Amino acid sequence: MHSITVEPCTFALFGALGDLALRKLFPALYQLDGAQLLHEDTRIIALAREPGSEQQHLAFIAAELRRYVGDKDLDEAVVERFLARLTYLHVDFLKADDYVALAEQAGSAQQVIAYFATPAAVYGAICENLAKVGLSENTRVVLEKPIGSDLESSRKVNDAVAQFFPENRTYRIDHYLGKETVQNLIALRFANSLFETQWNQNYISHVEITVAEKVGIEGRWGYFDKAGQLRDMIQNHLLQLLCLIAMDPPADLSADSIRDEKVKVLKALAPISPEGLTTQVVRGQYIAGHSEGKAVPGYLEEPNSNTQSDTETFVALRADIRNWRWAGVPFYLRTGKRMPQKLSQIVIHFKEPSHYIFAPEQRLQISNKLIIRLQPDEGISLRVMTKEQGLDKGMQLRSGPLQLNFSDTWRSARIPDAYERLLLEVMNGNQNLFVRKDEIEAAWTWCDQLIAGWKKSGDAPKPYAAGSWGPMSSIALITRDGRSWYGDI
Repeated sequence: MHSITVEPCTFALFGALGDLALRKLFPALYQLDGAQLLHEDTRIIALAREPGSEQQHLAFIAAELRRYVGDKDLDEAVVERFLARLTYLHVDFLKADDYVALAEQAGSAQQVIAYFATPAAVYGAICENLAKVGLSENTRVVLEKPIGSDLESSRKVNDAVAQFFPENRTYRIDHYLGKETVQNLIALRFANSLFETQWNQNYISHVEITVAEKVGIEGRWGYFDKAGQLRDMIQNHLLQLLCLIAMDPPADLSADSIRDEKVKVLKALAPISPEGLTTQVVRGQYIAGHSEGKAVPGYLEEPNSNTQSDTETFVALRADIRNWRWAGVPFYLRTGKRMPQKLSQIVIHFKEPSHYIFAPEQRLQISNKLIIRLQPDEGISLRVMTKEQGLDKGMQLRSGPLQLNFSDTWRSARIPDAYERLLLEVMNGNQNLFVRKDEIEAAWTWCDQLIAGWKKSGDAPKPYAAGSWGPMSSIALITRDGRSWYGDI
């Protein structure tokens, strides 16, 4: 992490007993404490609706912290220091009187960071009640996704927050933007003329972005069935990755310069026509199959499921960007649950050389690929063509990697979790890893036309077996253009 001057703050975590807080946020704060990146006067206030004694809830948080941090990274001295920062308040998020104790604990001297690990429906009420007890002037608010379920509902949420907190103190989280490899996209593109001079339609054939999950719903049926894979993954994570790949160079590294360029990309996305819904977009829903050698149920067989649901658990689509840099270069996006492996990667396919001099049967191999892995092991690999070794090989070609694996290259350094970086940037007042309101609206505008098209057509999602790479039509989507998904087996 970069060197910063850490200022003290009061970190107020709303929804402190929820899954996100326990699994990600408390461990991230603990790691920042262990790295000496929390000021000694920084305090953490856990706020939740659950009644009970403070001692009881703090003991539960401590146990969950040890569980999710794990023995490898657990330092009891750091745990003790971290827990000493922590207090618990029982708060009804809709009652202003319950915020008085928070205001008393926060005081007026320190910067306050209010993190909303709650449903977006209560963001406006929390902001209003913070303002009523005098906690709006010196407070930054952090909003978790999803922010709305379409353009209209997202505007309602953002407008409710904006009544009390201006844009420069509003931080909208997309945790993919905190990943080390995603951060490296900026450096990779704009610090290396090798790539930036080739980063356009003259040299790039097409781009793939895949975010695959092995898991199914994991008890989130109530939320997921109302959202679906398009709202849950495409509208935020995959479109943010597309923006970082496709955007023009920003004027500088300031938050608004970077976000200005991302908005231009979103506004340049070509709408997908009703006819294009059948050739450019594939919706899928997993049925029973196998994962890691074990039988797993289909989506409609999950606990508490609606057996008539037509919610998609898989989306593949072709997106086109209408500007000079990307004219004619398709972006293939794919994301789904119950896939063969957990995988998040971006593959940049470069065009073949215009003059080919090698054996005709090897021509299909001649393609450089830049592979950017976000998970499971973060790293960057450039596949280049070289000659096979050996006196009997002649000019036989092989494709091999020039590879940077972060965990192997920096063996002594722990790769921070995305939330650690994001929380640190909020404390530092840096917004360049966070999503601006007009980004949210531009992404929803593009996704809403897909949702409306699906609703009008009435077509059901295509079935695919759990443990597969999705419906067969998702393969046809890319092979129709004479291409194939990279690395599928």
